[in-house]
Amino acid sequence: MTVTTENTSQVSVWVWRIAFVGAVALQLYGVYAPREAGPDVGIPQIDKVAHCVLFGAVAFTGLKVGLPARWLLGVLAANAVVSELVQHWFLPQRDGDPFDALADLAGVALGAWLATLRRPRAARRTP
Repeated sequence: MTVTTENTSQVSVWVWRIAFVGAVALQLYGVYAPREAGPDVGIPQIDKVAHCVLFGAVAFTGLKVGLPARWLLGVLAANAVVSELVQHWFLPQRDGDPFDALADLAGVALGAWLATLRRPRAARRTP
């Protein structure tokens, strides 16, 4: 059985789609859970890193899936602000933090930038 480029491409598309859905689910859970998600590891401001990674993963995988950048990044930027307002006003065991929103926006920018990077020239060559 030979693997064609078309089959490999289709598998790649499905892998990116699954990764995107997983990233979205994890990000939504992280920012909208009634209690702060994850354990307290005792490292100050580590939640900012988590915010950056969660939003960055959604931006990165969404662009890899082929979603229009304008819409995806706009929705993520809006969600960065809205999620902190929701935490502040509607989730009594959470608090809205403007610095979390900034970390979210940094993650969106980082994920978008990483998605636009090209593979090294040697990796692009086909055998």
